[in-house]
Amino acid sequence: MRYYIFRNNTLEPLFGNLDACYSGYGDISSLEEGADRYIWFYQVPFGFDRCRVAEEVLSYIDKLRWVIEKIPAHKSVLVFSLVDLCPFQWAGSEWEVQESIETYNKYLRSLASERSNVRYVDLPDFTRRYSSSQLFDWRFYFISQMGINPKLASDFSCWFEDRLREISLCRKKCLVLDLDNTLWGGVLGEDGIDGIKIGGDYPGKAFLYFQEGLLELAKRGVILTICSKNNERDVLDLWEKNPFVLLRKEHFSAWRINWRNKADNIRELSEELNIGLDSLVFVDDNPTERELVRQMLPMVEVPEFPKQPYMLPDFLISLSDRYFRVYSVTEEDRRKTEQYKANASRTQERKKFVDFDQYLQSLEIEMRIEPMSSFNVSRIAQMTQKTNQFNLTTRRYSEMDLMGFFSGGWLIYCLSVKDRFGDNGITGAVLLRPIDGGYEIDSFLLSCRILGKRIEEAFLSGILNMLRNSSVKLVKASYVPTSKNMQVSGFYEQADFILDGHDKDGSKFYHLEMGAEIKIPSYYKITY
Repeated sequence: MRYYIFRNNTLEPLFGNLDACYSGYGDISSLEEGADRYIWFYQVPFGFDRCRVAEEVLSYIDKLRWVIEKIPAHKSVLVFSLVDLCPFQWAGSEWEVQESIETYNKYLRSLASERSNVRYVDLPDFTRRYSSSQLFDWRFYFISQMGINPKLASDFSCWFEDRLREISLCRKKCLVLDLDNTLWGGVLGEDGIDGIKIGGDYPGKAFLYFQEGLLELAKRGVILTICSKNNERDVLDLWEKNPFVLLRKEHFSAWRINWRNKADNIRELSEELNIGLDSLVFVDDNPTERELVRQMLPMVEVPEFPKQPYMLPDFLISLSDRYFRVYSVTEEDRRKTEQYKANASRTQERKKFVDFDQYLQSLEIEMRIEPMSSFNVSRIAQMTQKTNQFNLTTRRYSEMDLMGFFSGGWLIYCLSVKDRFGDNGITGAVLLRPIDGGYEIDSFLLSCRILGKRIEEAFLSGILNMLRNSSVKLVKASYVPTSKNMQVSGFYEQADFILDGHDKDGSKFYHLEMGAEIKIPSYYKITY
């Protein structure tokens, strides 16, 4: 990924980990068309004439507006907000500079909401962690026109990498939570339903705040589960009878409440939800349990739990920042808990049938295949970033990448699936790159939560039939192995693709000459 950075002072130490080139100070005459992504990072100039400083800040708006119009709509632009690193006033009633900064930042946020290729980067999220003397050093300002102290370059690089992951919609999927002295104070089996500490005065209020924050994460697509050494009946009674508990049975997609080894329980939760262990974050107040999981399940993230309840709000914020923060939340994210609970109902329904086809027919599966649009591009990009198991090539793309492909003639479709147990939303995608005589499947992927119902076969067949009806004669495809997608290594062979060859790394290459229309079982209702 090559960056071009517009700036008005020295930034090289801050972005030393990027493949980047830079504009001259305040120079917008060159665009560097070969760049993949652009950064706009202007900073508040220093000056004793505060009215002139305010005017200069406002002038950045016109410069940025001119630059944005020149950048192709499929290329991403990251715009940094302004922070006055060396603030002062001659008089308490003079607010010109502060007001101009507020106007500028408001313009950036408006720009990001109006243009899908613009992302707002909140610089105060970084600067608020440091004092004024740490942020700004006159020595470096005079020597090299550095605004932010270069001593913070390493911290800035780490922070900015987190923001890039956030923008790319990369995050963990699931929180595995202990109960006693984690979601409430005290031990349920000893203190009883009315004796645990939740709500009211400290420390109960700290645990209540913690549950409130976890509930907000769940609303934004984080799956909540429980792994606790407790009597399950006691916990079910607490959910029903304690009025102060915010997180109740309906907020958890799955749980293991028993006296078994927690590492084994976490493995079972991973299998039940059909998500990888590396998608899990385990939160437990007991250091022995944390160490056990670290040793037995090194793929699971296990943060240190705070020693005192009053530290829980900061702990929750750090959890969100480190593992779960994303730039935007999709509609599928908001419905994640219900979708995984519905999957559990499907699993129970499966046990009633001996014949698998009868089971599939009973589900009343409806599939909708639709082209990429401004309404679903974010979700498609998110799936390319997060889907590992059923992903034939595991190529990661941003929204801007997808928009660029689309403008280059690619066909991009997404799949929505629902049945009588619920709506899974957008859970599949295919990217088709034009080639001589037809198309090549660049990416074919499905969310793990809809696997096990042969939906992947119906989806591919539906896409191939669409191509056939458009007089496409040739389709190529490939499989690129990873540590997590071995289950799909033979997928194209099963779909009657012809194997052309393979590489030493295990990658395989296929082609299919289009023939008769592929018959799809009638129990799949497909709309286009």
